[in-house]
Amino acid sequence: MKLLPTVLSYLSFIIIIAAPPLVLPYMGYGNLLTPKFWLLFFFLSGLTFLTVISILMVAKINKEMYAQAFLAATTVKLLACMFFALFFLLKNKVNRHVFVADFFYIYFLNMGFEIYGLLRNLRNQKIR
Repeated sequence: MKLLPTVLSYLSFIIIIAAPPLVLPYMGYGNLLTPKFWLLFFFLSGLTFLTVISILMVAKINKEMYAQAFLAATTVKLLACMFFALFFLLKNKVNRHVFVADFFYIYFLNMGFEIYGLLRNLRNQKIR
């Protein structure tokens, strides 16, 4: 899989999932967003972007290492997200329920893109 189509599809995905949080304050539901929501959003999105790009780079270098790279990158991403959430909660006073909803909204959608994009790459390799 080429990097450019993956980057473009990820950028369009980020724009799509950023739309609801952008609209919420204008609709009167700004209380559903954690303070510093965009820091959380861009950290998790940037981490997912780095994960996807690193896995694709490893796949270009050595196709046999694809599964190991996927597992290692996903593990590092999960640990980084947990540490970020810990430090975020220690530094900011937030409503726990709102934070959990915002965090899982961003994390699970990014994880869904990561899995879909990388499994699509595996499927293309098996067809050839």
